[in-house]
Amino acid sequence: MTISVQGVVARGKGEPVEVTTILVPEPGPGEALVDVQACGVCHTDYHYQQGGIGDDFPYLLGHEAAGVVEAVGPGVTDVAPGDFVILNWRAVCGRCRACAKGKPWYCFNTHNATQKMTLEDGTPLSPALGIGAFADKTLVASGQCTKVDPAISPATAGLLGCGVMAGIGAAINTGGVTRGDSVAVLGCGGVGDGAILGARLAGARTIIAVDVDDRKLDWAKGFGATDVINSRHADPVAGIRELTGGNGADVVIEAIGRPETYEVAFYARDLAGTVVLVGVPTPDMKLELPLLDIFGRGGALKSSWYGDCLPSRDFPMLVDLHLAGRLPLDKFVSETIGLGDVEEAFARMGRGEVLRSVVTW
Repeated sequence: MTISVQGVVARGKGEPVEVTTILVPEPGPGEALVDVQACGVCHTDYHYQQGGIGDDFPYLLGHEAAGVVEAVGPGVTDVAPGDFVILNWRAVCGRCRACAKGKPWYCFNTHNATQKMTLEDGTPLSPALGIGAFADKTLVASGQCTKVDPAISPATAGLLGCGVMAGIGAAINTGGVTRGDSVAVLGCGGVGDGAILGARLAGARTIIAVDVDDRKLDWAKGFGATDVINSRHADPVAGIRELTGGNGADVVIEAIGRPETYEVAFYARDLAGTVVLVGVPTPDMKLELPLLDIFGRGGALKSSWYGDCLPSRDFPMLVDLHLAGRLPLDKFVSETIGLGDVEEAFARMGRGEVLRSVVTW
């Protein structure tokens, strides 16, 4: 038996997305059917639409989501119908070389649903990041469901499913920011502001936000930035060094994915500091830097993937901090919209007018 629901589909590279009927199977072994309550509009969904991630069209977009488990398949014991969950794209396998080393946040064999959701004519859909949550309901692997306290708003909770978690985790998990550190964050969108919030939570003394948009820099202050630099008008390396006693920042987090900002990150760090690369470059970008000279004198270069998070550990903790008033995750929600508004939300995101538009039901 299949269920007919409405979902947002990208049929071809660069084509406008459309709301159409999709068919969702009943959950099979190891799968869960989730009634989606909210899903953020993330840059990754836009990259799927533009063909920047793959060409397995048509795509069922949406992945930064929260909802309620409606049904589970045989063998599922980790979640049950009625559970409020955040969806994640790191459902760890427990068996790969990373999991065997006790580092499941690097899992190389994450789980997705086995069955395919389809268009009405039977065309299989490729769900974004194995989730596909711009839909009334979606089918995922049960391990992609992380149970959290239902007291949190779905629109807020879902953002931990991708961008905000990527930023917070880049600061805390990857960068190892600790009390008294100086931190510079390059790029103040949702991920960058998540990194600022994570650095603040970890006790950083100085948090420097860098962007070319004064509006985004104002938002960054609201998340805990102690200083801001508009790199359109000032040299960010010189500015970061001036604000850190001439030394450079202990941790520099790059949340844009451009060769120019990679270079800024390398030179703005303390000689014994850490550079964390979060921004994902497009395949055509080439980076030529004197890395041996830059890092031959100490320091570290780290790539952060999904904030090196372990959803079962990190999502409930961050939700609890939010509910205790210590983590203002709700500030990331710029607006709530309907399924039919996703295309325009992509445009507003591109113009830098919002941190997150969130589809709600």
